[in-house]
Amino acid sequence: MSSLAPSPQLSPEHCYPALLARDARFDGLWFVGVSSTGIYCRPVCRVKTPRRENCHFFANAAQAEAAGYRPCLRCRPETAPAQDLRWSVTDASRTLARQAAQLIEADPRQNVSALAERLGISSRHLQRIFEAEHGVSPLAFLHTRRLLLAKQLLMDSPLAMAEVAEAAGFGSLRRFNALFLQHYRLQPGSLRKAGEPPPSVTACGEPGLRLAYRPPLAVDALLAFLEARAVPGVEQVDRRQQLLSRSLRLQHQGRWAVGRLVVRFQPERSTVLLSPCSTLWVAAGSLIPLVRRWLDLDAAPEAIHQQLTSLPALEPGLRLPGCVDRFELAVRAVLGQQVTVAAARTLASRFVERFGELLPEGHRTPEVQRLFPQPETIAVLPVEAIAELGIIRTRAQALIALARQWPTLAYAHQRGTQEEALAEVQALPGIGPWTAQYMLMRGWSAPDLFPPGDVVLKQQLTEPGQPAPSPKALALHAQAFSPYRSYAVLQLWHHAARSTRSKT
Repeated sequence: MSSLAPSPQLSPEHCYPALLARDARFDGLWFVGVSSTGIYCRPVCRVKTPRRENCHFFANAAQAEAAGYRPCLRCRPETAPAQDLRWSVTDASRTLARQAAQLIEADPRQNVSALAERLGISSRHLQRIFEAEHGVSPLAFLHTRRLLLAKQLLMDSPLAMAEVAEAAGFGSLRRFNALFLQHYRLQPGSLRKAGEPPPSVTACGEPGLRLAYRPPLAVDALLAFLEARAVPGVEQVDRRQQLLSRSLRLQHQGRWAVGRLVVRFQPERSTVLLSPCSTLWVAAGSLIPLVRRWLDLDAAPEAIHQQLTSLPALEPGLRLPGCVDRFELAVRAVLGQQVTVAAARTLASRFVERFGELLPEGHRTPEVQRLFPQPETIAVLPVEAIAELGIIRTRAQALIALARQWPTLAYAHQRGTQEEALAEVQALPGIGPWTAQYMLMRGWSAPDLFPPGDVVLKQQLTEPGQPAPSPKALALHAQAFSPYRSYAVLQLWHHAARSTRSKT
């Protein structure tokens, strides 16, 4: 092994007891390299616990690989939940370094120069701040993410070797083979059983990509939230089977992949099983981080719980649902203004039925048949075409304006700061502060927003027998939940919905 030292905060005194307990709270937050085997593992690995003197702890997989360790084939570090890098910090350099790591996690196919340009800094400055925060260079971090993604696709997907290399962001199969052998001392093909084809994976619950999360995860509460908002024809929620199914249009390496996706929760294993249809497998490199954000699989529930303990009837493990399509979310947010969730769902269903394309034959089911309409389709519509669906004209005009501005919106591409995106979205006709904050809460997975003027939040935070707090007082009250105010919003909405159901 190399002489690279683990981060000082990852001392054996703190990490080794968690390793002995196989404590899932630390899964993905650090990794252990075992000097006697040259392998690094997740804290939850079920192999015999190594001796303490043989254990070296690392803050991320890239550090472990830079020290010469190879990923375990049993606990599979590539399936671990990622560190949640969304939280704001006061130091600007740390913020940029965390943003850079988050962007690499979301898309390991980009290059370091383009990443620095996107962040508005030089490659040299990115190198310096990234190494200070993460202990490795951005290029090493990027290579690790690509190799781990390729390893996961080799073991779980039906993709051919060349397709795996392309999906993981390698320029050529030859380059992929060389790097895989150099880092892991394995030929890529050795991860597939000799003489056997890759696993057969379908979008109906068959074995697929396994994505881990840190427990607890309130599966039924998450599914209840999504079920109440599920648009017929686009998505289906089955709470009994703990399953989600929906249509998807996904851009990957400049091309569009269209198909149907099934996600099944496996709480006993703290994983979800991701089963794309055949047309989506080629976009697996973009699909995996998208699903992780959609279902908030990288959240740190213990830290969130500790910050929200003053809330009534706190639901452990409640997640912040994201989205798979920001335009879809934005449209649905506009349709939901000043109406009930059920009414908004009805309007969205009409919208999809009129303007959404059918999925290709062979990928439709009775429940999932259509794709959500695209911005370019809505941008050229006359107001009357939308208004005749029962959508008031001002909202129809807002949807058309949103669609026309979509290609240049920073919100659409998650560019710039949160404050800039909020201001830009609110400058659009028909979008106020509540809608803008809701769009960022779910579209950007922003963890620390508290939509102003929300009636349910005001009701839930009003003490019995006391007058409702003013908007200023409500905002001050919400500060106690920072940096997890968005999670407080979900908890309060969930508590209100549960109270309503218990009265009916």
